[in-house]
Amino acid sequence: MKWLEQYPKEVKGFLVASLVASAGGSLMWPLTTMYVFDELGRSMQDAGFVILIQSLGGIAGQLVGGGLYHRVGVKRLIVGSLLLNALGLFTLPFINGLWGLFVAMMGFIGFCNAVSMPAIQAFIGFRFADRRGELFNVIYVANNIGVALGTAMSGFLAEISYHLSFVLNGVTSLGFAIFFLSYLTKLDGGAVQQEDRHPKLRAPLAAGPGTWALLGHTRIYLYMGLGSLFLWFGNSIWNTGVSPFIISEGMSKTAYGYLWTLNGILIFAAQPVTKLIKRWFARTESSQMAVSALFYLSAYLVIVAMHSYPGMVLAMVLATLGEMLISPAIPAFISERAGRAAPFYIGVAGGMGAAGRVLGPYAMGTMYDGGGLTPVAWLAAATAVLSFASFVVHARISRSVILGDDGRLQVDGQRGVSKETLPL
Repeated sequence: MKWLEQYPKEVKGFLVASLVASAGGSLMWPLTTMYVFDELGRSMQDAGFVILIQSLGGIAGQLVGGGLYHRVGVKRLIVGSLLLNALGLFTLPFINGLWGLFVAMMGFIGFCNAVSMPAIQAFIGFRFADRRGELFNVIYVANNIGVALGTAMSGFLAEISYHLSFVLNGVTSLGFAIFFLSYLTKLDGGAVQQEDRHPKLRAPLAAGPGTWALLGHTRIYLYMGLGSLFLWFGNSIWNTGVSPFIISEGMSKTAYGYLWTLNGILIFAAQPVTKLIKRWFARTESSQMAVSALFYLSAYLVIVAMHSYPGMVLAMVLATLGEMLISPAIPAFISERAGRAAPFYIGVAGGMGAAGRVLGPYAMGTMYDGGGLTPVAWLAAATAVLSFASFVVHARISRSVILGDDGRLQVDGQRGVSKETLPL
């Protein structure tokens, strides 16, 4: 992989481990509905309920993971959550006939997996502060390569055994935990222990400002989180609008899979395009969020105008460009502006975005049953407009604002020069 050569050895190891872990994680999520319907013999309503419980666990995990970053310590939080996630996955084959326990375990797995997400993103922001924007993007690409590989293998593994997919997912989660244990132990014992590079890894840090005090700094996170919520709400159109439309039009089910194959290819191959977009008219993270919403809006308008498969392809290209802009931008912005409170705000923003993923499928599924793809596409377009408006407000009120280590908002007109304390 030539694109890895420009990074130091510790970054390469992290990227490879992240790719493998995302591949393992993606073995499971495409198969959950089929497993509940096919293996367990439950209804599609039951399958949807399992996805809902897993998603709610993910929202709680994002919030808890961000809040516990400094209180528990980096090593304990990341390694512990990954080990618990692996344990949950390993138990699934043994609770096949216990429906209530299976649902509870899926919520537990969603929770444990999500706990590690803000912690890992915040660690990257602290550890590689000089290149974090670039690395968030590279890790995003690596994760999506893993997702592409995992989803490609999931169908073959399901033909052999659903349980094999669960076990292999657990193995990759366990392997990621072992990697982080070794990786963080080396950093903990190494010469580089400055607080400005990364938090101390062996013991928890002082808690700092309380949760309610941090939540009071709304200009840091609120409108960005709302924009993310609206964005991922609208993105539910692919599963609860495009997917049933393709089936109802008599197209092959593989046509829907090809759309996501295109998504995975573009995330890797279209990096030069997003670099040009950032260079020409989206230089800051806040502007990248707003431009991302415009790409999503254009994608949904294409679906409204073109009820055909070529229209779906074009819409997927536009939506993927939007995804490529926003996914690295949010953690990069928070890491740069929120200081040591970054893990908390990454968890809050991630939880708000996940709430959109929970609410979107139900609302759009109901609208599709009542009127088909057109009202669903218009709803998605409306949420993209709301997302754009939220990101614009976020860009205006968060301009030149950072959060100091004392928990007070500060004006920083030139990134570190001439700071002035702001009232809440």
